[in-house]
Amino acid sequence: MDDSRYEMLLQRLYSKIPARSEKGAFRLEIPQPDVVWSGNRTILRNFDDYPKILRRDPEKLLLFLAKEIGTSANIVNEKAFFVGKWESTIFHSLLQKYIKEYVVCPVCNSPDTRVEKVKRLVFLTCEACGARSPIKGKFV
Repeated sequence: MDDSRYEMLLQRLYSKIPARSEKGAFRLEIPQPDVVWSGNRTILRNFDDYPKILRRDPEKLLLFLAKEIGTSANIVNEKAFFVGKWESTIFHSLLQKYIKEYVVCPVCNSPDTRVEKVKRLVFLTCEACGARSPIKGKFV
């Protein structure tokens, strides 16, 4: 096979491969935290969106956020209430941390994961590649 034919076939092959976005294979889009203050309380108005998108228990996510901030929190009418005044950037960075530690597969970076408990151990099972990674903590 001559070089020109090889180059043509190679270009044809590359044209059929879907282009990757700049974000790579990671396609999880989370909305910006919608934060308002009422006295000395912070209200995360779109809290109910996050557990649905991440496919995780709202109570566990709230527990993670409250523990990381170092305050108490509760859920009322699908909104999260935190004691103290907190910026939306704090919630955004904490949600990114939660996603990295408890949602995204460490093997293939897919957000399509589920939590499985086997005896006393907790595993993050990827639905895309089938990897099973142990996770620690009570936030899943």
